[in-house]
Amino acid sequence: MNDVGSSRHSLMQESELEVLAVAAIREHRHLIAADEAVYEEWTRARADPSVSAAVLKSLQDEYVARQKKSEAQQELLSEIIDALGYVPKVAPDGEA
Repeated sequence: MNDVGSSRHSLMQESELEVLAVAAIREHRHLIAADEAVYEEWTRARADPSVSAAVLKSLQDEYVARQKKSEAQQELLSEIIDALGYVPKVAPDGEA
């Protein structure tokens, strides 16, 4: 973990950290769902011989870029949760 991120979050109030954590968890869930959709599309395209190599490469590049974004977001989420000291309960999307 990087010290700048952890010190930045350690200066925040618990209530602020919990709001950030909940938002980061929801964002993480959203990114995972979007990543899975792109992966499934890429997998289907690889199985279809009519799909061009350029399209396959584009889907692969998009998936790899999404994975990097998800990794960075997960690191931020980890820093926030470390500073908070616990993982807040977050209802599944669409529930209160």
